[in-house]
Parts: sequence; structure tokens; C-alpha cells
Amino acid sequence: MDTLFFWASKLFWMIFTPGSLIMLLVTGAWLSMMAGWQKLSRRLLTSASLLLLLIAFLPLGEWAIAPLERRFNQNPTIASPVDGIVVLGGSVSPGLSAMWDQPQLNGSAERLTSFLDLAIRYPNARLLFSGGSGDLRQQELKEADVADELFYQLGFVNHNIQFEKQSRNTYENGVFSKEMMMPAEGENWLLVTSAFHMPRAMGVFCQQQWPVTAYPVDYRSNRDDLLRFELDVEGSLSLLSTAIHEWLGLLAYRISGKTSNLLPGADNSCMP
Repeated sequence: MDTLFFWASKLFWMIFTPGSLIMLLVTGAWLSMMAGWQKLSRRLLTSASLLLLLIAFLPLGEWAIAPLERRFNQNPTIASPVDGIVVLGGSVSPGLSAMWDQPQLNGSAERLTSFLDLAIRYPNARLLFSGGSGDLRQQELKEADVADELFYQLGFVNHNIQFEKQSRNTYENGVFSKEMMMPAEGENWLLVTSAFHMPRAMGVFCQQQWPVTAYPVDYRSNRDDLLRFELDVEGSLSLLSTAIHEWLGLLAYRISGKTSNLLPGADNSCMP
């Protein structure tokens, strides 16, 4: 069932991204024009144009992602001692890393930099990088292997970092990480991931009965300037896609029972 969920979620998102929607509207308009359906063609083209203009001039992506990023405290107060730190994958590009034979990072590199910073600050904590492959075609290329090589290059060879490389999505991050680390009751663990992704991640870890403290990083929204006009088609479209993907992920995880709350809540708790 988990494999079916993994494939269905990947295939669904390949088709229903905002960019794909605009492409479908434009393609529909062209086909309608070729078929002589001028009225339908104009409507589809108008819809595509209006949607593109809204995305280009308004920070729709930031409006959608800001509520997710505000769910958990930034730079939270951390109780001592810290028994362990888990960082979720999503910060490296296994395919490009294999192609060029060197670790390649992506736009979520703060997950790794913050993880290494916390590892230095809490030298006695157990450390785990959780990330396998979320690629439908290249399951053999693991994020954990890329991270392992990166940490080695940075000199983090004496920190005893463990690597979980079976997981393909956030739900499996939580399941396989708990099986691997077997946290004891009452231990203090930190969870590091992107701020917009933290609600879904916390929901999974709470569902797995693993209470962790959220340590969100990699913020994407300019929270002090959300009411603005600017021309940024590429950036706005990319951020809107990320936000919609995360909201749909929250909904899918709740419906499938992978989390107990639709939007796990503030103050680093599992409560809505």
C-alpha cells in the first residue's frame, strides 16, 4: 500500500502542478481553435493569461507558504540535554551528484548546514540523516550516500552520523528513522527540515509516537512584505508549486492516516 501511495503521489504531482495547468489551458486553447471552437479557445486562453499574470505580479506562492512556515517557532528554545538530532533529506540532488561525481546541493541546503551546526553545538547527541530516493526512475541513487560523501569532505568523520537510506517520502522518514534509532521514552530529540515542510514532518513523527522538537530552517516567504507587486514569473511559479505540493501532501497524509492532524500545530506540539 505504501508503494502504491508513493507512485500515485508522484504521478499526480507530475500532472497537476501550476505550470502543467497553464500548459494544459494553452494546449486546450490551441486544440479548440484548430477544431473551430473559437469561443472555448478564447475562454481557455483568457484563463491561462489571467492565471499567469496573477502568478507573475503577486506573491501567491508566499501567501500560500507563509502559514506553513509560521506554524512552528523559529530558533526554538532547546531543552538540555539533546539526546539526538534528525535531519530529513531533500537538500541534495542524487542524480546530478552521480552524473558529476561530486555532491550537489539544492535550494534546501540549510537543512544540512543547520544540522551540522547543531551537531557541533551538541556533541553528545546521536545524529541521523534520513533520506533515500524519491525518484521514480532512479531508486538506486540515495540522498544518504550523497550526504555521507559531503560530510566526509567537510571533515565530519568523527561525529558518528548514521544514515537511513530506505525512505522515499516523509512518512517513511518517520517510520524507518524510529526503527533505526529506537529512541527511549523521555529522550530529547530535534527534528530539522524546511519550515514549510515542518507541519507534515511533525505530524508523521507524532503519529509514530516519537515526540520531537521542531527546528525549522530554509524559510521561503518574506513575512514582512507579503503585500507587494513585482514581476517574477519564474520565482513565483516555483514557490507556488512548492506551497501547493505541501498543502496537498498534508491533505493526502491526513486522509491516508499517516498523520493524526491535518495541520500539526504551533508551539512545537502535535496538537492542532
